[in-house]
Amino acid sequence: MILNEISSKIIGCAIEVHKQLGPGLLESAYKECLYYELKQAGLEVQKEKPMPIIYKEVKLDHGYRIDLLVENQVVVELKTVDAFIDVHTAQVLTYLKLGNYKLGLLMNFQVPILKNGIKRIIN
Repeated sequence: MILNEISSKIIGCAIEVHKQLGPGLLESAYKECLYYELKQAGLEVQKEKPMPIIYKEVKLDHGYRIDLLVENQVVVELKTVDAFIDVHTAQVLTYLKLGNYKLGLLMNFQVPILKNGIKRIIN
């Protein structure tokens, strides 16, 4: 499956979660529901995937965790914030670089219309 197909399915599932729950919950609630929706859509999903730093061939556990990794290709980072700030983008870029992934989706469930809270980030 190509990246655009995967990201379209992810966004569709996220919109469904947002329609059902609306804004105002904690990030963990959206993560669990989106994980469920993605699995129901037949996608391979890893939740809270550890992301170590490889430095000079040594694996260092720095405590990074990807919210959701879909089809071992797309990083999904969920937020419930008033607005994205630079550190949110930097977080996704870090995961993309460390895992050598090409596409990340930063999603803010705290907005009235979810499509206005999605940011695509390409490595």
